[in-house]
Amino acid sequence: MSSPHPLNILISVNAMWNIWNFRRPLVEALIADGHRVTVLAPRDDTASRLEGLGCHVRHLEMSVKGLNPLADFGLLVRLRRIFREMKPDVVLSFTIKNNLFGALAAKTVGLPFLPNVTGLGTAFLAGGALEKVAVSLYKTAFRGLPVVFFQNDEDRDLFLERGLVSKGQARLLPGSGIDLQRFAPAPYPESGNGTVFLMIARLLRDKGVIEYVEAARRVRAHHPAARFQLLGAASAENRTAIDRETVRQWEEEGVISYLGTVDDVRPVIAAAHCVVLPSYREGAPRTLIEAAAMARPVIATDVPGCRAVVEAGKTGFLCEVRSAESLASACERFLDLDRTGQAGLGQSGRARMERDYDQRIVVDAYRSAIKDLRPTERHAA
Repeated sequence: MSSPHPLNILISVNAMWNIWNFRRPLVEALIADGHRVTVLAPRDDTASRLEGLGCHVRHLEMSVKGLNPLADFGLLVRLRRIFREMKPDVVLSFTIKNNLFGALAAKTVGLPFLPNVTGLGTAFLAGGALEKVAVSLYKTAFRGLPVVFFQNDEDRDLFLERGLVSKGQARLLPGSGIDLQRFAPAPYPESGNGTVFLMIARLLRDKGVIEYVEAARRVRAHHPAARFQLLGAASAENRTAIDRETVRQWEEEGVISYLGTVDDVRPVIAAAHCVVLPSYREGAPRTLIEAAAMARPVIATDVPGCRAVVEAGKTGFLCEVRSAESLASACERFLDLDRTGQAGLGQSGRARMERDYDQRIVVDAYRSAIKDLRPTERHAA
């Protein structure tokens, strides 16, 4: 699908791996449409892979730690300078700081800006002064933007209630979508070596890692054959990060198996019986979407983002947030099912992904939004 008006599209995000892992289909579609696509983010080892797609990359100096308007003022200045230099026809943005300071920078130079609220982060979880600062920044940054994408209806409704966006601005996406062929259903594992629970997440307290480990202790006390795996990167940049030494102690205790990180999560998901995410809040949790697409049952917290993906009792189970006891009960409820019942949850999840989460929905939504922004008319003028 070639565009009659090729555009210079800049994508701003806090990590290049974010684009490689979660937005690759969008990038591939935009390049196939004939547009020039540049990813602006801190450079990492996925930069060469993005270039292999035909994408351009540019390093962005920024801190990915917690929101601090004074410390992050330099990011606003850098983004404004880059926008003026590169003169993109439209800027697509993901992640909190890039959305906030990118929107403010784009306004100063008159660029169309399209943010995607992929989650609210610790600023909205912390409450108090930090939350007030975040709300004020969002209200200023998003005021007047033609389109703001959200990944679940609860985040959208929260922004509407607080007056951060208007109904005319807000558009809803099914997360990042999923490649249904790449994440195809996998045969359900046999039970010979015990039931395997798998959590895929960065090692952050806000992801519910502590509750997962405590739930594993409780479940294994009654079901010693059950195994609990943890896959994800240690993230010292985040203020809720769990250090590697703590993880090592859990391993020595035998409560969990830490799998580190992998380039391809599909074999790990395929080997698991159930994927777990006890996060405190999400945008549209990619791990749950990938697991469901591969016909795996899921257990997650009853919070925004997670409950948008999980149909309780049909594709998996929901538990109370910040409650290891509730999570353990959900795991035991899953263990009480026979293999046919467990596999049936996964099959229902796959059917829902096919119905509601196809990546083509996301690509088409971006094509439509970019067209609505009419950057070609601005460029011609």
